[in-house]
Amino acid sequence: MKFKNILVLILLSIVGFSCTKTDKKQEEAITYQCPMQCEGDKVYNEVGSCPVCNMDIKPVVEKVKANHNPEQISETSIFNLTTKWNTEEGKSIELKDLKGKTLVMVMIYTTCKAACPRLVADMRNIEAQIPDKYIADINFIMVSIDPETDTPKRLKEFAIENVMDGEQWTFLQGSVSGVREFANVLAVKYKEITPLDFSHSNIISVFNSDGELMHQQEGLGVDNKETINTILNLQ
Repeated sequence: MKFKNILVLILLSIVGFSCTKTDKKQEEAITYQCPMQCEGDKVYNEVGSCPVCNMDIKPVVEKVKANHNPEQISETSIFNLTTKWNTEEGKSIELKDLKGKTLVMVMIYTTCKAACPRLVADMRNIEAQIPDKYIADINFIMVSIDPETDTPKRLKEFAIENVMDGEQWTFLQGSVSGVREFANVLAVKYKEITPLDFSHSNIISVFNSDGELMHQQEGLGVDNKETINTILNLQ
């Protein structure tokens, strides 16, 4: 099922350079490393691909976050939505309370016997490929499209059953209208077939720490290399 991609504007910074010997030495000092650390801490002196996973190797540099107003939210951010949600721990939150971490989201329902188990497997597969040092900065979020059945208690049970009860996992139950609103934002379509059965899109979405959509993966069991790359590039 096709979905409409949301364009995100990115500011391009223009970096000046000189041809002095000092600059040349600094350029030569740059090293590169696989973002998955397939070879541990091994680094390379030239750009290329990891010989193990074939991902593009990245410069090993200290990341400096741009100064910005922590309260500022862009027009394309999901944090503009003010709907209330309940977590599997029984806490009431708004989406803006998730600000500050990379968000990997999918919409499922716990009584699903067809597509949802495969979506859950896809989410776990993505999580398993993220180096441990980045996990604390990523939130894997499962949003129920069946809020009447998927109470916080049921979501907690589902999390435990599927070994998704770690701090990096969050399950959300919203109102019927809130779920519909959020599904529209993600371009996820769903329809109730019976009280316990829904047809729905199979889309995993990646948002940056400001709630802006960066990437969507559609389908079941698909190649998730681009999804992994997007997540790692946001760290």
